[in-house]
Amino acid sequence: MVLQGEEHGQVGAGRARDEGRADASPEREHDGPVVPRWWRWAALALYAVALTTWIVTIGLPKDQISVFVWLWLATFAWYAGYPWRQHVHFFRDWWPAFALLVLYMYSRGLSDELIGMPVHWTMPIDVDRWMTGGNELPTEYLQTWLCGDPCLVSSEPRWYDLLLTTVYNTHFVVGLGLALVLYLRNRLEWFSWLGRYVAMNLAGLVIYVFYPMAPPWLASDEGYLGEIARLTGRGWRDIGLGGFHSDLARVGNPVAAMPSLHAGIAMLVTIYAISRLSDRPWRWLLAVYPLAMGFALVYYGEHYVIDLVAGWVLAVAVHVGFTWWERRRAARTADAAAVVPAEVAADRAS
Repeated sequence: MVLQGEEHGQVGAGRARDEGRADASPEREHDGPVVPRWWRWAALALYAVALTTWIVTIGLPKDQISVFVWLWLATFAWYAGYPWRQHVHFFRDWWPAFALLVLYMYSRGLSDELIGMPVHWTMPIDVDRWMTGGNELPTEYLQTWLCGDPCLVSSEPRWYDLLLTTVYNTHFVVGLGLALVLYLRNRLEWFSWLGRYVAMNLAGLVIYVFYPMAPPWLASDEGYLGEIARLTGRGWRDIGLGGFHSDLARVGNPVAAMPSLHAGIAMLVTIYAISRLSDRPWRWLLAVYPLAMGFALVYYGEHYVIDLVAGWVLAVAVHVGFTWWERRRAARTADAAAVVPAEVAADRAS
């Protein structure tokens, strides 16, 4: 991936200073023309309308190619009025990450068949019961409490179902959405976050290959558990979006449950944001996000608690590993930069 280390707006301003121009502004970045500010906002509004129409009439962009196109259109709107080379840069910068994510998406659906490892059914059941100290699983308890006894997919959704289903579906947009914002605002941070996001998905894929595991709803269908309903998506049913989860599920793997990448990505977003907002006291409120995601996953029968823990541990490991690598690289760069002035001084002294 090509790394452009300037923040959004600094490239044009820096060039303007070098050339002695007094009218430097972010609107002139990347040698772009001076355009009215309303161009950008008009293009973004048009983009929002187009994306909303697509979601309502067709559905959420659920494959990496569709997501790639919609992200590119967002940058196209942001750089409205700039030369075509500015818009082509997006493909140059993003294609390696998207190639890996496409590999993840299609390999994930076959992960349990690649080397033929047996599917694990009872381990997470035993672990969840051990962690909670009882015979009733957290999923069973939550569905009885919040859904009813018996809990049925067709039962009337409550107000919190709408909220929790929305939290659940943020998984499909939050990772690359954050990457897009950073790409437009700070390329160094974009590179840093995208590396973590791709690594998280690929690490999950490797685990799915060697440890396929069934989620609660599937274990219930196969007789390993009592009645557990897969409630995901019912919170959107009353607003006409209930079919989106079924569409998304078709590109997945029902036994790719350990670790939960829904929980892991939510935790990765949170710890990354908290680490970057060290001067903001409210940053700790972001911890609500992975907790809400985990609650939704267990309640809806999508994951066991042990899946959440595994996803959170993987997120911490990825973040710590990348942080160590980035600091080591920065130290090496600083050491290399210090050598040049020292050599110049030595040459002058001689």
